[in-house]
Parts: sequence; C-alpha cells; structure tokens
Amino acid sequence: MKDNLRPYAVVDLFAGAGGLGEGFAAFRGPHGSARFRTVLSVDNDRHAHRTLLLRAFLRKFGDDRPDEYYRFVNGESPEPNWEELDRDRWREAVDETRCLELGTGEAHNFLEERIEKIRSAWGDRTILLGGPPCQAYSVVGRARNAAEPSYDIRKDGRYKLYEQYIEVLARLQPAVAVMENVKGLLSANLKGAPIFPVVLTGLRHARDRTRCRTTRYRTYALCPRSRNGNFLDHNADRADFVVRAEEHGVPQRRHRVFVVSVRHDIADTLPVAVLPRLEPSADRVTVADVIGAMPRLRSMLSRGDSPSAWQEAVLKASEEASQAVPGLAPEEEQRYSASVSGVAEALLSGIPPTSGGSGSVALPETCPEALRTWIVDERIKRLPNNETRSHMPADLVRYLFAAAFATACRRSPKTRDFPEGLAAEHRNWSSGRFDDRFRVQLSGNPATTVTSHLAKDGHYFIHPDATQVRSFTVREAARVQTFPDDYFFCGPRTSQYVQVGNAVPPFLARQIAESVTTVLEHHDRRDERTRFTGTYGTREPVPLAAAAAAAR
Repeated sequence: MKDNLRPYAVVDLFAGAGGLGEGFAAFRGPHGSARFRTVLSVDNDRHAHRTLLLRAFLRKFGDDRPDEYYRFVNGESPEPNWEELDRDRWREAVDETRCLELGTGEAHNFLEERIEKIRSAWGDRTILLGGPPCQAYSVVGRARNAAEPSYDIRKDGRYKLYEQYIEVLARLQPAVAVMENVKGLLSANLKGAPIFPVVLTGLRHARDRTRCRTTRYRTYALCPRSRNGNFLDHNADRADFVVRAEEHGVPQRRHRVFVVSVRHDIADTLPVAVLPRLEPSADRVTVADVIGAMPRLRSMLSRGDSPSAWQEAVLKASEEASQAVPGLAPEEEQRYSASVSGVAEALLSGIPPTSGGSGSVALPETCPEALRTWIVDERIKRLPNNETRSHMPADLVRYLFAAAFATACRRSPKTRDFPEGLAAEHRNWSSGRFDDRFRVQLSGNPATTVTSHLAKDGHYFIHPDATQVRSFTVREAARVQTFPDDYFFCGPRTSQYVQVGNAVPPFLARQIAESVTTVLEHHDRRDERTRFTGTYGTREPVPLAAAAAAAR
C-alpha cells in the first residue's frame, strides 16, 4: 500500500469527550478512506474516558455499527455489555483510550513506552492533538483566582500543563501538532511575563530533556486577521491564532486559540498555497438551525415533580410574568404579552415529556446540508442525552420572562431589564458585573459559547421557546457544539454537560483535519519514494494491520 493511501496515526492528549479527535477520525479522503486513525487518546476524567472508550469501540466497526448500539441509544434496550458483544474490538478500544493524569509518574512511564511503540509502527506518520486544561488561563478563572486571598499562581500546576503536551511533542516528533486553548491564554501572565510567547517558543523548539535533543517546528495561525498577520509564524500577532467558530459553519460564537505546529523538514518545503488555513464558511448557522425541530420537552421541578405539579407551576409563572411588563415599546409589549399568553395556550395541547423526545430528530430545512449530513444519523430515532434538568419555581418565572422578553425585543434581557419582583437574590445582581446571568439563546443567532458551567446551572442557556420553560439539555448543547447525534456521552448528567462544554466542536475539528491533510498530502507527494532514517524514524512502509498491532 502506498504511503499516501495510508492514514496518519493520531495521539490525542487532554482529549476530554473527544471533540477534536472526532473531527480527525471522521475525515475521509476523496476515495472515502480514513486519513487519520486514533491510536491513543488520554484524559484524566473517568466519565470522559468512558465516553472516549465507547466511541473508540464503535469506530472499530466503521460505518457498520452494531444494531445493539442503536437499540440502546434509541431507548429500546439497556446498555449492552460491550466486551461480550465483541471482545477483540473492545480490547483494542481499551488499549487505545487511557484514563491518566498527565504529569504524574504513571503517565510519564506509560507514555515513554507507548510513544516508542507508535514511532516504531508508524514512523513519522503521526499527528499530535490536545487542549491542555484551560481553567487557569480563562478570564473567568483568573478573576476567580484573584478573588481568593490564599491563591498562589506558582503552586497552580494547571498553568504548566502545556509543558506535558510539549514533552510528548518532543518525544513523538509528529509531522503536525494541533493545540487548542481558551482565548485567555493570549493575555495570561506568569510571574509578570506573558505566557503565550513562552508556549510558542516551547512548540517551536520541542526539547526532549531525557534524550537531550530538540525538534524544530514552525507554528501557524489558521485564520489570521491583523494587518501584519499571515500564515507564517514569525509575522502572526497573538490575536491571529484565534479561531471564531461561527465563521466556519458552527452555530456558536466560540472563540478559541489554535496553534498548528508543522515539523521543520515538512514546513520548509510547503508553498504558501498549502499552508494550514481555515477559509470562512458562507453559511451562518443559528440556534434554530440545529435545535429548532427537536422534540418539545418540559423542565422538571426541583421538588415534588409531576406533570400536574409542573403545569400548575408554569401557569403560576405565566401569571407572574404577565404582570411584569418591563416598560417596553408598544410593539415589543404586544409581542411580549403574546409570548406569555402562548405558554398557557400550549399547556392545553398537552404536557410534553421530560426526556428522550421520540418523534422528530431531523434538522430544520434551514440547516446547511454539510452540517446536516455531519449531525444526522438516520438510525437514531430517539435523541440520546436529551433529558431536561430540574428548576426551582422562582427560576421558572425568570426563564419564562427572559424567553418572552427575547421574543419581544430580539435580545436577551440584562439584569436591569428584570422587574424588581423577579430579581434574583444575588449579592451582585445590580452591580453590572454579571448583567447577563439569565441568558436566552436567541433562535436567529449563533449561540454564545457553550462552557462547562452548564453543569452547575442552566441560567446562561435558557431555551428560546418560552413554552418549554427550561434550560438546554445535554443533546441540545451537543448539537450547538456540532456533535453527531449518534455520539453518546457517558456518566451522570452533570459530567455530560462538562464534557460537551469543554470540547472542540467536531465539525470545526473536521475542517482543521482537512487543512492538515493538505499539508501532509503535499509532503507525501513530494517525498513518496524517499525513505529516511535517523532522527525522524524509519520510512519503510509498515503494513496497516502490523502497524496497528505493533502500536498496542
């Protein structure tokens, strides 16, 4: 088999639920062949690891996933014992996905051995992915740390987890590496010095301290915007490394830092036309485009939930909201009142369920075809991970008010827009610091950034349909994140929200995979007959089955 028809091996660190890896694993070449094969994914969260494990197992079946899986996610049968279903594929998946905390001795020893096996099996046909945990870099996280008197940045190991990524980069010496992080990385400081230049230097000069060798890389911005910015690392400004997901067909205003590192021997041969880049999409995808046709669900009550108790609570909430007209212009007030009245009318047509949502699982016709094809699986008849959460009656009123206000004014209300009687008992409610703490996701716009905070409450992700009086389900958040409908999230619901919120949108990751493929295929064509030895490992082709076996 020719090298340019063989996939590249993917090592995915800090993998979370696997959003970045999913985009690479699902990318296909022009003849339908997979261009990337995940050989190792690592995360330290046991629930995220379980999600990775199940997805890795399913990938072993290609496009012919077992009927037992669909019966499970469609709610027709309990979760099978996957190992008994297919012992060999399950063992391969177990070997591929590891629950390890990078930076520990256990992880170090494991990676030392596994990386040598991967390099022996795949040569330099490897890709490194990863997003080191971002809590220490995010603007919110830094504000929270600053408010804690005992916080000492020098003792916060999360600030230097990127070094674990660079350490693996130095040992693995992949052809290309993709690192993702929060936008706050660009402004974070350590001991008074900016962190981002230090990270870039580490990526450009990946130092393997054990073997006393350095592998050089060129770093690239995928979509630079500054006047001086281009795709070359020495001219890119910090802001050039920010990728805005909504500009690439994702229904979410998610702005994240992506750095693509290309090993110097490959980078030195690349013409400008094939440098890694993301072209903007012509499609502007909205919240309604991905959740607008999903089954209607009701919220649950935090105490004493039942359909009748919920109906009574919502009717009371609509009465309170109807009396809380927020001083709007006449046309806005009319729309607001109609929206609130519609809640009571909707109850007459029946009380919706709280979970699953059998029925329509399709995407609205307004959803672009490429995203529709990516998300929809025709074998899914009942959306998984689609259970609503519980809310207090007081929050039901605020949610109803906020959704009706958004319908009337085409914007989510600020705290100042809430009538006095609906103000929450928060110390800083009127401070202006968190004036959008109850945020409706507008149907006609991309969503705001899905974050792991969804695990704590749903205040930032209120459903735009006032008749449902609730926050987003995990599946709704997953659709905004562009996870395919057949992607099942394991663990308790709070963990599922965290997994979705921390992920790279897979549809965006797939576009990055396509960009990386352009680089790799140019290199393959240029050096198709060349066989290297030495620093970058053997280039003698290894049969695919033998490579996979040797990497385990």
